Amino acid sequence: MAGHMQNAERPTSPDADPQGEPFLLTRFAVPTRPATFLPRRRLTRHLDQALLTSLTMVNGAAGAGKTLLVADWVAGRDEPVAWLTAEGTGRGPGILWAYLLQALGVAGVQMPPDIGCPADANRVDRTLLARVAAHLGARTEPVIVVLDEYDRVTDPRIAEQLEFVLHHAGRGMRLVLVTRTEPLLPLHRYRAAGEMTEIRGAELAFTPEEAAALLELHGLSLPVDAARALVERTQGWAAGLRLCALAAQERPDAERYLKEFESDRTTVADFLLAEVLKRQPPETQDLLLRISVLDRFCPDLVNALTGRTDAEAVLVGLHRDNAFVEHLGHAWYRLHPLFKEILQAHLRVRSPGLRPELHLRAAHWLRRSGSLEQTLGHGAAAGDWEFTAGALVDDLAIGQLFTGRRSDDLAELFAGMGPDAASPAADIVRAARELAGSDLDRGLNHLHRAESNLGREDAGDQSAARLSCALLEALVARLTGSPDRAEMAAAMARHVRTDVPSGLLDRHPELTALLLTHLGSTRLWAGRFDDARAALVPAAGAPGGVSTALPRGDSLGRLALIDYLDGRLGRAERKAQEAITATQRFGVPQPSGCGIGRLVLAAVAVDRDELDRAQTLLDSVPLSPAPMRDPVTEAGRAIATARLLLARGKTRAAVEAAEPAVSAEVASPWASGHTALITSAAHLAEGRPETAARLLRAVPGDQVACAVEAARAHLAAGEPGAAIALLDTVRPEARTGPGLTVRAMLVRAQAADRAGDPAAARRQLAQALREARREKLRRPFLDAGAWLHPLLSASPLRELAEGWLAPRSVPPGGTPRSPDQPPPVVEELSGREHDVLRRLAQMMSTEEIADDLHVSVNTVKTHLKGVYRKLAVSRRTDAVRRARELRLL
Repeated sequence: MAGHMQNAERPTSPDADPQGEPFLLTRFAVPTRPATFLPRRRLTRHLDQALLTSLTMVNGAAGAGKTLLVADWVAGRDEPVAWLTAEGTGRGPGILWAYLLQALGVAGVQMPPDIGCPADANRVDRTLLARVAAHLGARTEPVIVVLDEYDRVTDPRIAEQLEFVLHHAGRGMRLVLVTRTEPLLPLHRYRAAGEMTEIRGAELAFTPEEAAALLELHGLSLPVDAARALVERTQGWAAGLRLCALAAQERPDAERYLKEFESDRTTVADFLLAEVLKRQPPETQDLLLRISVLDRFCPDLVNALTGRTDAEAVLVGLHRDNAFVEHLGHAWYRLHPLFKEILQAHLRVRSPGLRPELHLRAAHWLRRSGSLEQTLGHGAAAGDWEFTAGALVDDLAIGQLFTGRRSDDLAELFAGMGPDAASPAADIVRAARELAGSDLDRGLNHLHRAESNLGREDAGDQSAARLSCALLEALVARLTGSPDRAEMAAAMARHVRTDVPSGLLDRHPELTALLLTHLGSTRLWAGRFDDARAALVPAAGAPGGVSTALPRGDSLGRLALIDYLDGRLGRAERKAQEAITATQRFGVPQPSGCGIGRLVLAAVAVDRDELDRAQTLLDSVPLSPAPMRDPVTEAGRAIATARLLLARGKTRAAVEAAEPAVSAEVASPWASGHTALITSAAHLAEGRPETAARLLRAVPGDQVACAVEAARAHLAAGEPGAAIALLDTVRPEARTGPGLTVRAMLVRAQAADRAGDPAAARRQLAQALREARREKLRRPFLDAGAWLHPLLSASPLRELAEGWLAPRSVPPGGTPRSPDQPPPVVEELSGREHDVLRRLAQMMSTEEIADDLHVSVNTVKTHLKGVYRKLAVSRRTDAVRRARELRLL
């Protein structure tokens, strides 16, 4: 399978939103003004102030003429205008920002490639917003950003994000919100600062003069007094006036009709039904009722719902006659939202059983046209779950339940699927939902049933379904630590993929990337590092941009862990950072089981003695529910946590944390080895070297880390010969980086020092310092003990340690340290320890120090212990004296 993943990563597609659907160009189009549109100069002059303020709000009821007013104003502007109709983009921050970035590009405002694009519909990374704001803020001329139908955006996160970008973009951006409701923005601050332009319902209302002029455009003449009465009855509502004009055109006495129009009719629905729907021919009425189940439509889709062939001519006529059918461009239309709601209500009354059939017809048409998202939506609305599940599985889109892009939306969509849906596809979707939702047992039950039913079915192409099952089997193998199961899933996938329709896998690279990641993770658990790399490397380089961001990051994290286990801290750190960046760039949230990159960084931080940073990284990776804990991730957590506890002298807690909190089908040799390593180190720290050595002798396999630690234990037990013999058994071809070799060199150096061979000890120690310096590997020296101090106090070893392991011996303006001065501090004091030390020198008591630093007495005592340990003293006066000798005070 790896051969399919060698292509270079393609850049993020500029015409796909975070859910993988093509951008709808009609959302970037400035609405066209109908022939009967009345320009209103008093309002466009007011809108000119938008160029002088950061925020402009045009707020009014439906049909108040907001959109056409702003469109008319935009038509007279020379500045670049990014127009975005927010309808459909309010499902999550990622959708809106992806569309907004695209709108800027359509307006000619090119964004730098490194800004990226949100990958998850439900979230946007803060760094992306910062880059957008910085780029806009650097512009010499402002860009006008119009968000039409902003009232459809109800997520408070979007308002917060817009406020952030608007504030930091400064004069480079002018935001115009066209909305029915009050936006969730700190409007009071903009008003107080004079940075807001507002046009509200009262100002949008037509004046009698404007109403008379509007009626003139419809071929109707009405005296201003009569127009004033009409305005009073309609309250200047633009849509009401237009509806009146359209209806009056059909009356023999238009002026009388307008004079008698009642603004307080029972409902707007009565008026729209009477004056718009019922004046259409019966066939057109039926067409309008049927298409009310659609968000947008084209002639072919309308024909599919009506069984007719004349939809194009009917839609063109309805749009031309201003019958509340809006042309979106590119042969696509939509109903005016109010009209659509009224038609839907009327459809439910007139034909109560027709809606599911219409949704199903739409779903089948959309399935043939390739729009999976809309297909699934209509299929679910029709209640045909076997069709809907089949569409998802046949499209090979089952992986989208796990990639963080549409997983929440898909899980919610299929939450309504009942037990009546009994097809293999339905069970595959159920299995994926349960596995994505942390229920391993239920997921396995559904998966077994799907596989059993697939085995009994002969009709149709089952390749997509079988490949989907292989993906889920690989996931189960990963979660249960089952290498054989993973290999069987991979073999099944290799066999089946040859039958998958051409191009389908290319459209869904996330499936192959996920499968390879699961396979590689299971091989890693089994200790087969080379085989694991063979699967993880192509997964880490998978094409697909945002669609494969999560498995790419997951694979990079596991490759980082392999490097860490091999002792290659620098390589591990770089891959772990890449793992985090792979998902952060697209704003993809990592599931709790995919934080392996941060755990590797935490382990590296411990080895560099950056303990606070290690703790922060560990705290950022939450535990998964018990049945869904990934063994590799939890073993990585156990290693980093136990090592951190050991570094802080908490040996008992370290032993308890060393065992991964998972159950697996097979034991992992390296996980078991590290559990033994931690336990052995705890025994060694507590003065039981024989027990420490005995524990490590029982570890199976050929593990370099265990051999080195066992040698250290033998040396502590007074058995230098056994220690060196153990180190000599390590094969030269073993993959060992500084994380392992430095510890081995320190054991050899200590053995030579004890044997009375200082020259050999210095040689080994110098080599260890050179190896460790590149990686800033401090922990092995801190664990080595006091025997190091005399050696490190003399040149040239002192110079090798200065600046990264020990403080510099020559401070600015100072003189070199003489050979008879005490050795340098092996471990640097933290900032807070320096604070405590300075107050010790002032003869302050523990309670006084705590009060002065605003911390507890116990916290001060903890810092004092650290100061004593690092200065190799046991009393306050000695600590102050030693600190002055080392020029730390």
